[in-house]
Amino acid sequence: MKFVHPPFLLPNGTVVRTKRLSTSSSSTPIFSRLTVVWVQGSGVPFTTTNFFAQLIRNGRVVSQAVFDPFGVVRFGNITTLTQVSYQLRTFNPAGILQRVRTIPAGVETFAIIG
Repeated sequence: MKFVHPPFLLPNGTVVRTKRLSTSSSSTPIFSRLTVVWVQGSGVPFTTTNFFAQLIRNGRVVSQAVFDPFGVVRFGNITTLTQVSYQLRTFNPAGILQRVRTIPAGVETFAIIG
């Protein structure tokens, strides 16, 4: 079934033509650095002021970064798409471990749910 979209009209009656977006995928990542979002089961980000995260590889910390207040942390030295897997550890402001997850190779973003 083909859907017909009505034209977009400006208040003066002028029809605005729209251009179809390409459906082909991009060959480069949108995010240049590994970005992690920590969300509730509903998809709403947690408030993460002063929380921080570490990326571990072969038992060594390879990167550490601080979450913004809106549940997002960006690892400035980890380019995307990731080449290797990492263990992600998240900590509250007191330094108490909150979550441990494995980030696989080949990603540009990762979500911690719950």
